[in-house]
Amino acid sequence: MKELEIKTAIQISKSPTDVFEAIVNPVKMSNYFISKGDARMETGKTVNWKFPEFPEMTLTVKVIEVKASELIVFEWEGAKDQFLEVRINLEEMPNLNTLVKISEGKMKNTVEGILWYGRNTEGWANFLACLKAYLEYDINLRNGAFDFMNSKKKR
Repeated sequence: MKELEIKTAIQISKSPTDVFEAIVNPVKMSNYFISKGDARMETGKTVNWKFPEFPEMTLTVKVIEVKASELIVFEWEGAKDQFLEVRINLEEMPNLNTLVKISEGKMKNTVEGILWYGRNTEGWANFLACLKAYLEYDINLRNGAFDFMNSKKKR
């Protein structure tokens, strides 16, 4: 049975240095993804992220490796009780563009694994779209995007 692994990518019209800073710097990341991070992502550090739409949740990220403007590797609880590795590769492209490649995994091809695969693939696609919108257009796509999840109104 083949294991599941998430792989996704997007090209961003900014330099690898700009993209890297937007990911490792919690102040910049709070402009498109998190509401707060307690530290910069650096090799060997553990950082905590809070999300604007889920104020009661704190996500702990264990940073494994960071190479400036090239690579960010961390481990997190990608699924309940499953600590998974995330790799973010930054590849310089022509005209100061950056190809951002993300992989996460692996999990067994089970019901739990398939649910993780769908949920986290959606999450990484959202992350990449938000990162691109922030860096290229200074827009925070998450503003109000998840208000429906906290709404007590019945539909």
